[in-house]
Amino acid sequence: MPVIVLVISYLLGSIPFGLLLVRWKTGQDVRLIGSGRTGTTNALRAAGPAIAILTLLLDVFKGASAVWLARWLTPDNAWLEILAPLAAILGHNYSIFLTERDEAGLLRLRGGAGGAPALGGALGLWPTSFLILIPISILIYFGVGYASVTTMTVPLIAIILFAVRAWQGYSPWVYVLYCLIVEALLLWALRPNIRNLLDGTERGVGWRAKRKGAGSEKESKRSG
Repeated sequence: MPVIVLVISYLLGSIPFGLLLVRWKTGQDVRLIGSGRTGTTNALRAAGPAIAILTLLLDVFKGASAVWLARWLTPDNAWLEILAPLAAILGHNYSIFLTERDEAGLLRLRGGAGGAPALGGALGLWPTSFLILIPISILIYFGVGYASVTTMTVPLIAIILFAVRAWQGYSPWVYVLYCLIVEALLLWALRPNIRNLLDGTERGVGWRAKRKGAGSEKESKRSG
């Protein structure tokens, strides 16, 4: 039964909702736009806010539903409760449905960065965390203006949140381990973004994107 749960969770995570929705809305392949990922931010670039929000909700559902599936089929198995959403994140980042060959002829699996299903996993483990993690995510996303920073920071908040709950005896410590592994997976997936942040070339969102756009326009006028 645990193997069945993990396989289903991975396959569910592998569904590229961003790619499907963008293709339905615009006819474009989201992998050929922006970062080339299939997640919320790239869906926003390709098809606008409505498709991006729908992509976000469906990708969050991947992680949460993996936890619900584990609890349904194997009750009181805390380890499987964290392994199932981790499998969904791996499916999201390395989708079996997005297999292709690189320039060297080697097979590679494409997908997103894992932020939304990771958030969904946390919400599945403790639904009330919605009241804390969602507002923090929105604040960082629009306040800092970098989607990658949001993706990397929210699991750190979740680590503190679940550690406090575990210390108080409300949830198992293994939930903290989930957040730690999630942070490691996200850092690995976001290596190019981290390099861009260090170089000052990372794509912004919201006010930061407008600021960079205005700066580029002024620079082009000067050079013109």
